[in-house]
Amino acid sequence: MEKKKCPQCKNLILKTSPTCLYCGRPNKFITKEYVNKKWNKDNKKNLIDNIFINKYLVLILFLIFTIFIIIFS
Repeated sequence: MEKKKCPQCKNLILKTSPTCLYCGRPNKFITKEYVNKKWNKDNKKNLIDNIFINKYLVLILFLIFTIFIIIFS
């Protein structure tokens, strides 16, 4: 694992750690680009799941509706 010095307290920390263990300074500053990259990964999965669930729900409701029309006609 690669380590680097914390700019604030000069202790060695891992490059992958979010904050310094000794002083609490953020290792990676949270920018708009960083937040969008993190959120888009999660939202893409949830969006795809919601689309498929909604399609199947509409299909099932349509089938039930047509069966009731056929039965009561």
